[in-house]
Amino acid sequence: MPDRAWAPAARPDGPIRVASVPAGHVYVRHCAVREIPDTVVRLPDPRPNGAPSTSQRWWPPVMLDPDWVDAHHDEFDLYHLHFGFDAESPARLRTLVDVLAGRTKPFVYTVHDLHNPHQRDPAPHEAALDVLIPAADHLITLTPGAAAEIARRWKRSATVLPHPHVVAPSDLVRPRPPRTGYTVGLHAKSLRPNMAVLPTVRALMPIVAELPSAVLRVDIHPDVEDPAASAYAPNVMAELREYARSGAIDLRVHDYFDDAGLWDYLSGLDLSVLPYLFGTHSGWLEACHDLGTAVAVPDCGFHAQQRPCFGYRLDHAIDPRGPDAESLGAAVREAYRRRHHVVRADPGLRAAERARVARAHREIYRRLLS
Repeated sequence: MPDRAWAPAARPDGPIRVASVPAGHVYVRHCAVREIPDTVVRLPDPRPNGAPSTSQRWWPPVMLDPDWVDAHHDEFDLYHLHFGFDAESPARLRTLVDVLAGRTKPFVYTVHDLHNPHQRDPAPHEAALDVLIPAADHLITLTPGAAAEIARRWKRSATVLPHPHVVAPSDLVRPRPPRTGYTVGLHAKSLRPNMAVLPTVRALMPIVAELPSAVLRVDIHPDVEDPAASAYAPNVMAELREYARSGAIDLRVHDYFDDAGLWDYLSGLDLSVLPYLFGTHSGWLEACHDLGTAVAVPDCGFHAQQRPCFGYRLDHAIDPRGPDAESLGAAVREAYRRRHHVVRADPGLRAAERARVARAHREIYRRLLS
C-alpha cells in the first residue's frame, strides 16, 4: 500500500463523502444499505455532456476527468473507482491518480476485470491496471482467485468481498414461472468481443437435441444485422437464421431488455450458457443466481468462484476458439438431470450479505481516513 499521510475527512462528525466512479451502477448501489444509516454518502454521477437532464446514464464518467477532480476535491473525502475507464489512456489515468494524491484523497479501486470483456486485445486494460493497482491505497476484488492473481502480478493484497445481489429484493422472492419443457438459453447480445457465439451454438445444438422436451433459445440484438452498426455481422445472423429455419434453435431478435424484461427472460430459462472466451467476473451469473436459473460457465476467469454453477472447458486448439464440446455436453446434461432441484439465492442471506459488504466498505473508508 502506498505510504501516504491522508488528511482526515473534511467533516469528521459527518458522513464519509465518496466520489464513486460510477455511483449509478447496480453493483455500486447494492454496496450500500438504505435501511441502515452507514455514514457513507456517494456523490451522484455528474451528467455526461450531451445527456438530457432526466438521464440516468453515468458513462462516460465525468469523475474520471482529472480537471473535475481538481475542481471538486473539496466535495468528497475519498475516491473509489469501479468501472468506466475503458477509453482512458494510461497517461491520463496517471494524471488522475497524481491529482488525487496531490489533493490528499485516498484512492480505492475495486478490480472487477483483469481482462476487460469489451476489449479483445488485453494489452490496453493491462496497461491501465499497471497504473491503477500500484497507485491504489486499498484494493477490493470479488473472488479469491482474482485476489491471488493480483498478488502474483502486482504484489498487492486485495480485500475479497462478494458481489451483492443484482435483482431488486422484491424480485428475489418472486416465484419462477411454471414450465413444461426445458429451455437452454444463450444471449448473444451485440456480439461482445469476449463471446464465442457461433462455436457455442454449434456445440449446443446436438446436446440440446438429445434432451427430452428441451429447446435451445438464442437471443441477439438487431444491430448485428444493421450495416451502420459497429456490431454488424451478417454472417452470424445468416447462420443463426438458417439454424432457426431448420428448427434447431428458437431465435429471438430484439432490442436490449430493460431490467424487468431481463429478469423475465432469465426466469424463463432453465439454464443460461455463457459463451465467453475471456473475462473475470459476471453480474449476469449473479442475476441468474438471484432468480434460480442454472448457469454453465467456461473455465476462463473466476466465474465459478462466485456462485454455484456448471463448468465447462474452453478448447484452445480449435479455430475459431470455442467450448470444448465434451465438457459442455457434460455440464448441460448434469444441469438437465438436476433440473428439479433449483438452486436460488436465499433473500435473507442476500440481504445479510449486502449488509456485510456495506459495512466492509465503510470500515475500509474509515481506516483510510483515520
